[in-house]
Amino acid sequence: MADGVPARYWGVARSGDGWRARLWAPGATRVAVEIDGTRHDLARDAADRFEGYLEAPAGSLYRLVVDDLPMVDPASRAQPHGLFGPSALVDISGFRWQHDRPGRPWHEAVISEIHIGTFTPEGTFAAAADRLEGLAELGITAIELMPLNQIPGQHGWGYDTALPFAPHHAYGTPEDLCRLVDRAHGLGLMVLLDVVYNHFGPEGVNLHRIAPPFFDQTRSTPWGAAIDFTKEPVRDFYRANAVMWLTEYRIDGFRFDATHQIQDPSDIHILDEISTAARAAVDGPVYLVAEDERNDTALRETGMLDAHWNDDYHHAIHCALTGEAESYYRSFAFDPIADLLLALRSGQVRQGQERAGSDIARGKPSGHLPPCAFVNSNQTHDQVGNRALGERLVALAGGPATRATHAMLLCLPFVPMLFMGEERGETRPFQFFADPGEDLAQAYRDGRRAEFAGFSAFAGATVPDPTSPATRDASRLGWADDDRARGWLDLTRRCLAFRREHVVPRVASGLVGDPEAWRTGPRSIAAEWRFAAGRLRIAANLGALPDTPPDWSPDLSEGDPALSPFAFAMST
Repeated sequence: MADGVPARYWGVARSGDGWRARLWAPGATRVAVEIDGTRHDLARDAADRFEGYLEAPAGSLYRLVVDDLPMVDPASRAQPHGLFGPSALVDISGFRWQHDRPGRPWHEAVISEIHIGTFTPEGTFAAAADRLEGLAELGITAIELMPLNQIPGQHGWGYDTALPFAPHHAYGTPEDLCRLVDRAHGLGLMVLLDVVYNHFGPEGVNLHRIAPPFFDQTRSTPWGAAIDFTKEPVRDFYRANAVMWLTEYRIDGFRFDATHQIQDPSDIHILDEISTAARAAVDGPVYLVAEDERNDTALRETGMLDAHWNDDYHHAIHCALTGEAESYYRSFAFDPIADLLLALRSGQVRQGQERAGSDIARGKPSGHLPPCAFVNSNQTHDQVGNRALGERLVALAGGPATRATHAMLLCLPFVPMLFMGEERGETRPFQFFADPGEDLAQAYRDGRRAEFAGFSAFAGATVPDPTSPATRDASRLGWADDDRARGWLDLTRRCLAFRREHVVPRVASGLVGDPEAWRTGPRSIAAEWRFAAGRLRIAANLGALPDTPPDWSPDLSEGDPALSPFAFAMST
């Protein structure tokens, strides 16, 4: 990383008293950086990289000019005026950090997934920072930020990636993001960032023109052209992006979006290379989590990844509480209680076996992995927001059922993840929203309606317009401060205190033998884990009383397993 430039082929970064500009532009004949009407030509080398040195104050606005066409820098660090405005020269090396990284071990992780734009009424980094103390006080130890990269318009989920190096301008400045991370660290919160390395969005991406070989023209993803990770400049782009978030913004780790779509035939897979670069860049732990529908265990076995999002646990809980059976819930609707028992014993449900309702035998055996290799959830942005109306689980299953499974999620030995507001029983929906240009807006509306046309559960439903600001506004947290919200917060606080005192030390000591899980009735379960530091056992009712109630006294409970159709109890 000579001259302080994090990428060998990309970006304009501080170098001495000036700036080193680089761009991989195969096929271009001339590239310049234009600042204040002056063009600074870059020299081309044999690798199709254009490079040059220039002087300008930090904060200066610039554009790239490629063969006389003004373009946004694909490695821009900031877009103060939005996606199609000029880029800004960014140097945050002088930011005065007040706090060190927490350095927590992974088995202490209790995650809150947050969308900055709807987490607070203001939808900014600064406003989010002011809310973090309440999360830490509950016992949450990590926040996972949905993608922060620059996207079209003012608002969106973040997955329509356009400029991966630039924090989205509507959330605040790069320095505002530093202050958010610093505040989190001061409260003992780890900060994980959701990054999108498998695709770009449909708007504002000029790499197709600047560097067509960046993409594999023979393959596509559900979101557009596939990325060609066999090219070294492409690999450099993503390695540098990960290192930037870790070193300049002090992010503590990543959630990699849809890694099953990151296809790379290279001898060293790009994810392995990113993992190596990320961990070499930071003194201390860097945590890497994947969303991967294949349920493959290999990357966790080698230590390249620390954990996977465990959709199997979510699907079993969701089907048990709601009875829904369409789309990807179909194979979990036949016997969700049996699936839940398998998830408690082995982490994943889909382990390569044939399953009714599924044409694909997905996954590999996972019972040998430690519990903290699985990030379990009852709700995520995907599972809530990809519903037609974005309903929360509490709106579908009711309070008693949701409270019992909330307590279970927080007390099991797996890594629990909440979706923002879940800790207080949030009832406001989280819907899909975006802010594309008008030429794409109708396609977004039509696509959203078509997505749910075949779902009987949504027959006759009016799918919210994803391009309307009202849809975003309806998705903002309500931050209720009433008896109901306080009751949920008390439950969360109580469960996480129990987790901190009893569950975390046992998980840290390591499993002894195989976990056991069994039915105690048609819709009731029990399970037991034995650790070197002691035992954990649970009983739970998911809609009916057990045939055989537990014969032990709970140390923590939500409802009474002997009397309540929805209940959870745990003892050590």
